[in-house]
Amino acid sequence: MEAGEVTPESLRRVAVASFIGTAIEFYDFYIYGTAAALVLDQAFFPTLDPVNATLASFSTYAVAFAARPIGSVIFGHFGDRVGRKSVLVASLLLMGLSTALVGLLPGYGTWGVWAPLLLILLRFLQGIGLGGEWGGAALLAVEHAPRGKRGLYAAFPQLGPSVGFSAATGVFWLLSATLSDEAFRGWGWRVPFLLSFLLVGVGLFVRLRISETPVFAKAVRAQEASKAPALDVLRRHPRELLLGAGGMVVAYGLFYTATTYCLSYATGALRVPRDTMLGLSLAACLFLAAGTWFAATRSDGAGRRRLVLAGTGLAAVWGLVLFPLLDTGRPVLIALALGGALFCMGVVYGPMGAYLPELFAANVRYSGASLAYNLGGVLGGAVSPLVATRLQAAFGSSAVGWYVSAMAVVSLACVLALPETRERELA
Repeated sequence: MEAGEVTPESLRRVAVASFIGTAIEFYDFYIYGTAAALVLDQAFFPTLDPVNATLASFSTYAVAFAARPIGSVIFGHFGDRVGRKSVLVASLLLMGLSTALVGLLPGYGTWGVWAPLLLILLRFLQGIGLGGEWGGAALLAVEHAPRGKRGLYAAFPQLGPSVGFSAATGVFWLLSATLSDEAFRGWGWRVPFLLSFLLVGVGLFVRLRISETPVFAKAVRAQEASKAPALDVLRRHPRELLLGAGGMVVAYGLFYTATTYCLSYATGALRVPRDTMLGLSLAACLFLAAGTWFAATRSDGAGRRRLVLAGTGLAAVWGLVLFPLLDTGRPVLIALALGGALFCMGVVYGPMGAYLPELFAANVRYSGASLAYNLGGVLGGAVSPLVATRLQAAFGSSAVGWYVSAMAVVSLACVLALPETRERELA
């Protein structure tokens, strides 16, 4: 099949490839967040007191978010000049191998200070890889999709995080339920990281079988490639870049508060058993998948902007009930708290797979969409567990809920300033 040729078979292959690729890469990213909440503080920062060890663990977690915009610039540059497909293969390799090496890294007791330093380096490389992943996967789906079905096809890469997080949480839950606490903290937590070696092979097999997108192939034929895509984004699309990043803040904030921080908070402060909390987080992933699919598929008819605004409005309200439900310590209400937060996140996140790419011109689309997506991650994902830990220690859990609602209001204001894009031509 020639580059740019679209057939029903190629569309199915693209949908599968964009879904599997993001699922694998987000599995890699999320297992680190789970490990950071459960064991990395003791494995790599045993000399610190509990609060500072938790903050140190979450700080290594945040390093990847700082690296993701850099990955967006690097991979976006080549994605806008060389093509979407080859860059996606490179991002998968970098992300997967750096993840797997975390599973082989000795702890502080063996390598001393070198252990956390190398952990930070591997986490940084993870962030570089993921910085190039989402934009390419979204463009792979959106630029292949027929007009009027871009939201539908973009739903597939947007479901990747739901499945990736479910897989990551499920593996940790299984290990936690079957191993003793000593075995889990000694070696069991490494198993999810080592599985990345296998998953990289699967992802490469799928991605090497897809074609280049027809929109990029047309831009190449017209000799419209940008020489410096990131600079062109800053010159031609600064408004879309900043407002798109602001619109993503609440999606990241909801996700990493409801998963990484709440997992640490519930197992520590509330004394909820680790395997119980992992099981509840796994159940909450169903709400994320449902919200993502519902909003993404309906955005072709109702509009991207309208659904994202609905999701941010719901999130502003849910932030105020998240911790009162969580603080009850009752499993059913904890599941409701987490599930509601992740459903709101899904309603915002689902349409973004088509919305962000549609904001940018074809020859800078990879760079623009990736930068907006990952800058939102710095503001919403990197700092959320850190801010939440400090707020809870100083003012109690209700302050964390107000913080979530404030992020939702910021995103709401940004999306209100953006136009609707579902009718735009991509070429």
